[in-house]
Amino acid sequence: MPRFDRYLLSQYVAVFGISSLILILVYWINQAVRLFDQLIANGESAGVFFEFTALSLPAVMQIVLPLAAFVASLFVTNRLINESELVVVQATGYSPFRLARPIALFGLLVMLMMAVLMHWLVPASSRGLATRSAEISQNISARLLTEGRFVSPAPGITFYIREITPDGELLDIFLSDSRAEDQNTIYTAGRAFLVRGEDETTNLVMLNGMVQYLSEKDRSLFTTRFREFAYDLAGLLPTEATNARTASQVPTLDLLFPTAALIDETGQSRAVLMAEAHNRNVQALMAFIAALLGFSSLLTVRYSRFGVWPQIGNAIGFVVLIKLAETTGGQLARQNHVLWPAAYFPIGLGSLIISFQLVRLTYPNWFRRRRRRLAT
Repeated sequence: MPRFDRYLLSQYVAVFGISSLILILVYWINQAVRLFDQLIANGESAGVFFEFTALSLPAVMQIVLPLAAFVASLFVTNRLINESELVVVQATGYSPFRLARPIALFGLLVMLMMAVLMHWLVPASSRGLATRSAEISQNISARLLTEGRFVSPAPGITFYIREITPDGELLDIFLSDSRAEDQNTIYTAGRAFLVRGEDETTNLVMLNGMVQYLSEKDRSLFTTRFREFAYDLAGLLPTEATNARTASQVPTLDLLFPTAALIDETGQSRAVLMAEAHNRNVQALMAFIAALLGFSSLLTVRYSRFGVWPQIGNAIGFVVLIKLAETTGGQLARQNHVLWPAAYFPIGLGSLIISFQLVRLTYPNWFRRRRRRLAT
């Protein structure tokens, strides 16, 4: 690789790395706050919080990397123009297409990273996140064993524990069950234990307590005292199927050639599954388009008292136009599996915009003569 290409490539990669890190941290902090409130409030440990955070990172990176490539392309190209480095290189005979070679290599590197994310890491992390979420939702101990707080592990259920001893004994238990329409049942006990049965069910065994039955119809109250009472906790949490996958969790090859079993499992049509597979390719290619789009837009800079802001505005406008084409093409691809090429509309549109800008810079006289002919 020529020294000039290595120099430009190193500049783009350095800014891309910094901007990616900053954007990932911003997205990560935003998601971490929600995860912290959801998991820690339910009694989960810090290890579970960091595990969920790590599993959500690939989904964050698939959003951040194309944006970081676009930002790096704009930033580095703008600096090279302001410091007249590109002007000097163009004076030596480098054409716009030759100048675009290092940025094309940079775009290919980001595209490969996106391909790994979209085809392997994101489906695997999405599947792992769904599995762990199902496990956490079924973890009764984590949902119930919270000292000094009223928790609601399921609609109509309120549970309170004053203290949990080192031996696992629960002291001063309060359990309110108002799931029945016409009756509210309240269990109180001085001591209790969680006992797992032979059939893997979990029972709350309460000692020396009382049950209060409040009838909503006639507002009557009945009480019963007990020495030992077992409350089945299996009905507190909903049973969720962990085997069924969504389209985002299925490998790409399976999505490209969906079987009847996969369609039944995901509950999606053949067109939707195929559109998901092609969308992964589109997202990877969008990183390449974003890098070249920022470069080619700023390369058209001419002297202006507004600086490069008009060209930056054009680049952002092109991105918006390409995203609209992506939305439209994705909707068409999801309607009929025969229309899957429509998913690649944004890639074709972005390629046309980039090619037009580079050709216009390479042959400016031809375009000027063309405009004069049209004017006359």
